[in-house]
Amino acid sequence: MAKTDKTLVTKEELLERAKKPAADSMRLHPFYRGKIQTALRASVRSIDDLAIWYTPGVAAPCRAIAANRELVYEYTSKWNTVAVVSDGTRVLGLGDIGPEAGLPVMEGKALLFKYLGGVDCVPITLDTKDPDKIIDTVLIMQPAFGGINLEDISQPKCFRILDTLREMAHIPVWHDDQQGTASVTLAAMMNAAKIVGKRLSDLRIVFLGAGAANVACTRLLFAYGVDPGQCLIVDEFGILGKHRRDIALRKTEFVQQWRLCQITNDGELEGGIVEAMRGADAVIAFSAPGPDVIKPEWIRSMAKDSIVIAAANPIPEIWPWEALEAGAVVVATGRSDFPNQVNNSLGFPGIFRGALDVRARTITDEMAIAAAEALADMVGDRLAPDYLLPTMDEWEIYPREAAAVAAKAVEQGVAALPCTYEEELERASLMIRQAHEMTQMLMDEGFIPEPPLAE
Repeated sequence: MAKTDKTLVTKEELLERAKKPAADSMRLHPFYRGKIQTALRASVRSIDDLAIWYTPGVAAPCRAIAANRELVYEYTSKWNTVAVVSDGTRVLGLGDIGPEAGLPVMEGKALLFKYLGGVDCVPITLDTKDPDKIIDTVLIMQPAFGGINLEDISQPKCFRILDTLREMAHIPVWHDDQQGTASVTLAAMMNAAKIVGKRLSDLRIVFLGAGAANVACTRLLFAYGVDPGQCLIVDEFGILGKHRRDIALRKTEFVQQWRLCQITNDGELEGGIVEAMRGADAVIAFSAPGPDVIKPEWIRSMAKDSIVIAAANPIPEIWPWEALEAGAVVVATGRSDFPNQVNNSLGFPGIFRGALDVRARTITDEMAIAAAEALADMVGDRLAPDYLLPTMDEWEIYPREAAAVAAKAVEQGVAALPCTYEEELERASLMIRQAHEMTQMLMDEGFIPEPPLAE
């Protein structure tokens, strides 16, 4: 009984800890009234300098750029500035909450871009749900930005928006809910397979959820060698396969899901999550916020030494301790307050750093895979069931990802500014370290004030 009581106390403590970020967030957001601000890059030694940075002096670089547009990267902050763009239709696990309600997330994204990647970022939430207007808006904004990060846009339109912009834009356009999530998930699966002693290519994986995140995860994992035929994708209506007439009837709208119906589920299994998880080696869940979306008994039906990635936000599909008790060997969530965070924040700052520094015109799947390999490799001999990936405070991962991405971009011929892995590693390390030191200096000097203590 004592052991049981101790276990119950531990669970209660874990549940209370899981509630704390939301409580702190509600206290600190109104205190700071936003998470980012504009700071100067250029010096202002006296009022006379304003004539250099604005009129009349600024006319000279304007004329130079008009004669050679590429000079905009040399004379302005375009080279290091990204816009994070959202219509607020798929914010975290909250759904369609609108552009105003989505703004705290986009500001948070901008904070991560700067602190983890040294990238300046502008959050832009659009008051439209029309995919064509979103596409047009991004294309019109290109002159001011070195890259675009699409965020929290509902599917299926998010696929067309990304694919169209990757084809039409002359700067890299990235949908973090797709490509960023997939990169980090691939890294997690690389290391999880090592822990359980199985080959990644042999795993029978169940993808719970057929939205933007898991569609992109399937693309990268299949490209890396996972056999699509022995994998299953499950949406709210059941297992995907050639039998899914509901998707077939809307295949021009749900293009990606219909493609997955054709290449997965060689056994033509029908049913739902219960049937899909039986005997599976791994489940990768990007579905509805939990808990209790995944039941412990379903995990008990999986193959020996199973892997569970329950990555819904803000609450995972199953609490990690419940999944471990049910027999899973490796359990990950999307949260930073539990072990094994699988979250795109481990990927996009470094990936964009590398893409911007070589002025890549796009971010290819091969560049994303290179970042995933760098992320997985950094764990080294520390790899363990409760240490699957580096954490965000191990900042050295971001320069390594940047260097891997930059080198791959050069190799693939999509970089305008070639450099070596070592050169980018040094450059990215310097910029990210400067971002950390600048933040610390602002806190030390009181320009970022200390928040009040919680009552």
